[in-house]
Amino acid sequence: MRSMWKGAISFGLVMIPVRLYAATEQRDIAFRQVHRADGGRIRFRRVCSVDGEEVPYEEVAKGFELPDGEMIVLTDEDLAELPLPTTKSIEVLNFTPAEQLDPILFNRSYYIEPEATGTRAYALLRDALEDSGKIAIAQVALRQRESLATVRARDGVLVLETLLWPDEVREAAFPFLDDDIEVRPQELKMATSLIDSMTVDFDPSEYHDRYREALQEVVSAKIEGREVLQPQSEEGEAGEPSSLADALRASLAAAKEGPQPPPRTARPKKGTPASRARPAKRAASAEGGADTESGAKPRSSGARSAPARKTKRKAS
Repeated sequence: MRSMWKGAISFGLVMIPVRLYAATEQRDIAFRQVHRADGGRIRFRRVCSVDGEEVPYEEVAKGFELPDGEMIVLTDEDLAELPLPTTKSIEVLNFTPAEQLDPILFNRSYYIEPEATGTRAYALLRDALEDSGKIAIAQVALRQRESLATVRARDGVLVLETLLWPDEVREAAFPFLDDDIEVRPQELKMATSLIDSMTVDFDPSEYHDRYREALQEVVSAKIEGREVLQPQSEEGEAGEPSSLADALRASLAAAKEGPQPPPRTARPKKGTPASRARPAKRAASAEGGADTESGAKPRSSGARSAPARKTKRKAS
């Protein structure tokens, strides 16, 4: 790994020289934007709106637009003179129990490595955090942005996690929060039982990205000239539950039977090699990519009319 920041942890009167490393990485399949007709890469150029000339990257600066349209230009020299002590230090402000932190605030994670001269102080802070069961609340400026952050111990290493500022979290102001919600005691009892029957110790290695795997299969089939087949649906599959109570009963029964093996998918047939566009020209400048994302498909069902306990839930 290559460090992306160098500075020090400011812990009371103690200064611990450290380096930061990105602790996570994206494993998405990368695509290029291309011309569908011939596979040529799409080229992007930075063009000035005033003179129409292409602008080299080293001549690109940051601009702040005023309401009247006037542009204020900021250079790297201007930003380097910001009066912020956190540009070169992780300033520990206080300590707090970890359970008091709302996970919605978490942003990015970084490993903290000590410099040779700060290993003893680093180990002292790490061990003190582990023994206390608390996390440090700090402020740090990374990539021209000051962030609130936490410092905690993980597997013998200190980890910095940047946080969102409170005003960056949107309020969940949904109309349904002011509605009267009917919660039937029987359904609530079954839902609680379903949660209990599905409760396990979390092991991230047991989960995998099925969307990425399916996308990789499509790409591999294109490369090999194979036909991609959809998994065959099982015959005699039960229909959609007619009510929420029926859905809960079916879910409870399935949970008690234990996890079922995944359905077998048909093996792709060998076929005529798929046509692949050949790039007509090469592009030497920067290209853009396309991001992919997956979403969960919700299941909805109605509720039978029956005696119910009425509760009113209000947005806090």
